[in-house]
Amino acid sequence: MTRHNDATMGGSMDRIALITSRDDLAADARAAYDRIVESRGEIPRPFQVLLHAPEMAGRVAELGHVLRFESHLPDADRELVTLATGRARGCSFVWESHLQAAVAAGIPPDTIAKLEGDRRGLGEREGVLVSFVDELCETGAVSDRTFRAVHGLLGTPGVVELVLTIGYYTMLGYVMSACDAC
Repeated sequence: MTRHNDATMGGSMDRIALITSRDDLAADARAAYDRIVESRGEIPRPFQVLLHAPEMAGRVAELGHVLRFESHLPDADRELVTLATGRARGCSFVWESHLQAAVAAGIPPDTIAKLEGDRRGLGEREGVLVSFVDELCETGAVSDRTFRAVHGLLGTPGVVELVLTIGYYTMLGYVMSACDAC
C-alpha cells in the first residue's frame, strides 16, 4: 500500500499520528491502552490508530479478544477465514499478523499459498469457508448455496461467529486503510 502525499505540505505525512506509548495518551485514556496490552502483550498497529478514540478502542479490543479466544469456531476455520478476509480486503496487516496463528492452528503451508493465488485445490471445507468470505467481501451478501453449505458445517451460532469474524477484520482493515496506517 502506498502513502498518500499532501501536496499542500510538500511531502508525505501520516494521516493520523500513531499512538505507540502509554505516555501519548491523556490520563483518562490510559486504561484502554492498559487493557489492550494486557490482552495482546503489545499495541498492534490498528490499535495505534483506534486509541485516538480510547473508549471505542477498548470495546473493539474486547470484541477481538472474544473472537480470537472465546469463539466456538475451530481455530483452523477462524484463522483461515481471517487470512481470507485479509486477502479479500487487501489488508496486508491482517494477513501478515495471522500467518503464525494460522500455521499454529494446523493450516498447511500449501493451503496458505492457495489463498494467495489460485484457490482451486482447496479442500472442501476450506473452499466453502473461503467462498463465503469472498462472496461477502465482494458483494456484501452470500448466495443461498454458499450459506447452506457453511450452515451445514457450522450451524447457526457458527455462521454468526463467522460473519462477526469477517466483519471485525474488515473493520480493522478499513480503519488502517482510511488512516493510511497499513
